[in-house]
Amino acid sequence: MNGIKIILTLILAGILSSGAFAQDWPALKFYQEANQHADQDHPKKNRIVFLGNSITEGWSKTDPEFFSQHKNYINRGISGQTTPQILLRFRQDVINLKPSAVVILAGTNDIAGNTGPATLEEIFGNLVSMMELANANGIKVIISSILPVYDYPWKKGLAPSGKIRELNGRLKKYAMEHRLTYLDYHSAMKDDKNGLPENLSGDGVHPNMVGYKIMEPLVQKAIQASLKSQ
Repeated sequence: MNGIKIILTLILAGILSSGAFAQDWPALKFYQEANQHADQDHPKKNRIVFLGNSITEGWSKTDPEFFSQHKNYINRGISGQTTPQILLRFRQDVINLKPSAVVILAGTNDIAGNTGPATLEEIFGNLVSMMELANANGIKVIISSILPVYDYPWKKGLAPSGKIRELNGRLKKYAMEHRLTYLDYHSAMKDDKNGLPENLSGDGVHPNMVGYKIMEPLVQKAIQASLKSQ
């Protein structure tokens, strides 16, 4: 009987702990403290938020000088996240920081199925919602293409390259129709298989220093164009 009670207690503890995790599914607490000190750490003029997943979060770790040399850049990437998670934290991690522009780079983890199956229409819709929220709050939008991927090392066999190109096409079209800035990393980084080549990435998904060095002048040019646009 005591053994059964112990097992039930362990099961209940597991349920409660998983429930606690589920309550912060979008990881709202991840940047909570950093957001409180944003005005101390980052100038308000031409403030730019970089929003995304591990590709964005890892940027600061791989090339910290890029962000330290541009104090107005704020990194708000969270590894593994999909667009519905990022959308849920858009207010606190973007709008409340009152940036001049937001650089959105997201969607690859949706295609990989990180939080379950997702259609291209659903992914696109989440990204459009982010762009609409930014526009409604007077924030310039820089919508990035998804980086090329031939195969996800943690979920092989999905053949994502075609889906990525299709979604990028939709994002580019939307940006043109709504006079937003489209940032095309994909064309600058793809190999002949529409993947990320070995010299730019260790795993075919996340850029290394060489990869980020390709991305940096592209995003800076996009930021300048976005800030100048009416």
